[in-house]
Amino acid sequence: MNQSSAAQPPTAEAEGRDPIIPRPEHEVSRQQICPNALKVLYRLHGKGYGAYLVGGSVRDLLLGREPKDFDIATDARPEEVREVFRNCRLIGRRFRLAHVHFKGDIVEVATFRGSGSDAEGEGKVRTEEGLILRDNVYGTLEEDAFRRDFTVNALYYNIDDFSVVDYVGGLEDLRAGRLRLIGDPATRYCEDPVRMLRAVRFAAKLGFFIEANTAAPITRMSHLLEDVPAARLFEEVNKLFLSGTSVGAYQLLRRFRLFERVFPETAGLLEEEENNFPHTFLTHVFEDTDRRVAGDLPVTPAFLFAALLWHPLQRERAVLEEEGYPPEDAMQKAAGRILRRQTRHVALPKRFAEGVREIWALQGRMERSRGKRALRLLGHPRFRAGFDFLALRGRSGEADPELVRWWQDLMDAPESQRPKMVGLKGGGQNRNGNRQSA
Repeated sequence: MNQSSAAQPPTAEAEGRDPIIPRPEHEVSRQQICPNALKVLYRLHGKGYGAYLVGGSVRDLLLGREPKDFDIATDARPEEVREVFRNCRLIGRRFRLAHVHFKGDIVEVATFRGSGSDAEGEGKVRTEEGLILRDNVYGTLEEDAFRRDFTVNALYYNIDDFSVVDYVGGLEDLRAGRLRLIGDPATRYCEDPVRMLRAVRFAAKLGFFIEANTAAPITRMSHLLEDVPAARLFEEVNKLFLSGTSVGAYQLLRRFRLFERVFPETAGLLEEEENNFPHTFLTHVFEDTDRRVAGDLPVTPAFLFAALLWHPLQRERAVLEEEGYPPEDAMQKAAGRILRRQTRHVALPKRFAEGVREIWALQGRMERSRGKRALRLLGHPRFRAGFDFLALRGRSGEADPELVRWWQDLMDAPESQRPKMVGLKGGGQNRNGNRQSA
């Protein structure tokens, strides 16, 4: 059996099974669907259109998880969806979508997509390498299922009879904990190289294994990510590392040599690391990030990128200091160089890049500041992020644990006691027993 046929999921017709799974035979209930998504489903159905909950929401409901988003698929064209909903906006060029707006919520509605071209759709536009640039070809429900990426994301919940529709064997893969691409993996990765990152993300998120034929081409095709716009990769990196399963995602990215395509300088240092510092530090960062997500605490791309690029920054700064730059100048110049080089691979919006620079700059300031400067530093808008970064460095053996404790004690102390702790009002002792000055 060749790779293409091995990777192709069995169709319902080929297996002689009914793709329609009636309500008594599955776990999805309307009570689990958010009210706004239900409104859209019922309104489309009432106007005579097919209306299906689709993708990750159906997958998660079948797994007993709470979905984050509820997306809808329909045979109504985008313009027809807009006619049904006054609170609808059409977006996208590569994929034309309808967004139905509610107060504080958006329900995404996509028209069934086909595999060829039709009289009303624009047809597919590809590069010579097979990358799809635009794809607004409309089709049937079955065609739409085979156009999706993974079998477990190609399950549909029909609001008409409350059945689940499975044309590609997604339910079987779901029960087996298996992530399988629909179609020939090499072709699908050429069409959209980001699918390689999505395979890693879903495997980490769901705790699934990547089916052998789906996994086989990833390493040798990882270079295709270089053709993906850097802005799109920023979105994917956030999903990989800020969704609560970054430890597993990081391990899989390194296993499939994808990490070096998105963070090449960091990956290079991991290959030649000394004392295990970069890997240990990043592992602590990802573990802490996952704990914060699990605890519903805020996470930010600025902190993530500051951590991922910290060791390339240190190497660049050392080179500049050897060239004669003063330490602070070397730090600023190194930060600019590292961020410029990194954004060729993964874009970083200006507001986050500024946050990265501030977190980095705070590391040196926290090592040097005493007296009034230490008290002023507590009021810095990014002080907490800078301290958390310092604490992770301390856990990894890169920063002095006594320095971390000193700042922690200062933060925890009542405001009235802080001046004495930093050596003001008659002096005091610093963490090493030496007198501090203002």
